[in-house]
Amino acid sequence: MRVLHLAGSAVSDFHADLSLTYARGCLESIGDAYESHPCVVSPDGSWRFPASFEPDVIADAPPFDPPGALAHLGRLGLDVVLPQMFCLPGMTSYRSLFDVLGVPVVGNPGEVMAIGARKAAAKAVVAAAGVDVPAGEVLQPGERPTVAPPAVVKPEDADNSLGVTLVRAPQEFDAALDAAFAHAGRVVVEEFVPLGREVRCGLIARDGELVVLPLEEYVLDADTRPIRGYADKLAPSASGLRLVAKDNPDVVIVDPDDPLTARVGDVAKRAHVALGCRDYSLFDLRVDPSGRPVFLEASLYCSFSPASVLAVMAEAGGIGLDELLATAVRGALARR
Repeated sequence: MRVLHLAGSAVSDFHADLSLTYARGCLESIGDAYESHPCVVSPDGSWRFPASFEPDVIADAPPFDPPGALAHLGRLGLDVVLPQMFCLPGMTSYRSLFDVLGVPVVGNPGEVMAIGARKAAAKAVVAAAGVDVPAGEVLQPGERPTVAPPAVVKPEDADNSLGVTLVRAPQEFDAALDAAFAHAGRVVVEEFVPLGREVRCGLIARDGELVVLPLEEYVLDADTRPIRGYADKLAPSASGLRLVAKDNPDVVIVDPDDPLTARVGDVAKRAHVALGCRDYSLFDLRVDPSGRPVFLEASLYCSFSPASVLAVMAEAGGIGLDELLATAVRGALARR
């Protein structure tokens, strides 16, 4: 089984470091279960096909321009592509490229990723399926919000809570908008959902059914830490980026017998179907004090690294990383 591990970024070193952090973990974990072919896209547009994702090995690999890279891909005789790019082109255009080439892509297609990456678009789609979402609006530079505080201001298409601010008073909007527009050309301003609980729900498609994995909960405080920020997710380290949430005692797995699991799982399934997801999906939800799950965002990617949220959830549900990846690969091959 020849698998291309598509990593790197066509946009920035930050996104490349993030991608390689996860892709390295995946490649090390699966060992020789597949004939793995690492591939790294760089912000300058070049492609490399190193033997591993170690920095020195990547640096020594010869660069290919796009036409040369396509020719090399043809010679590899790939069976499936495992996309691990987190920049917007990587999540959309590069996935769609392999659809055009006729190589099955593990996970969601480019058009679904494009909707999921645009927070307002994803909210609109799932709201049409009967999922509760916070009221809000999309602003362009120079426009002013009409949503009254408390409100959450965030870039429309950035991840990892970059540029996200909780605004408690009108005079705080200017700084919050500047922070959000630093990361995107459009900004979402939405009503703040009071804290009851905040969870992530992962789904996998197995044997024609959607399986709800154990929820991951983020232990927040309504007064001191009402929302999660960038520092709750990523931090710089000597080797690149450190995945803060992976060793954070405030991130816990919810007991599957907790009644919240069934309520959130039903919401996630409606969102999965409405967005047209395949193989797996991942959703952030806020649960208000009355127990009502409210959709916040879709995170429709998985790197199949032990540090991946979906892999952590699956492990808690008795599904090992090997089985998780094999299930997704079978789903992709079935579409060939």
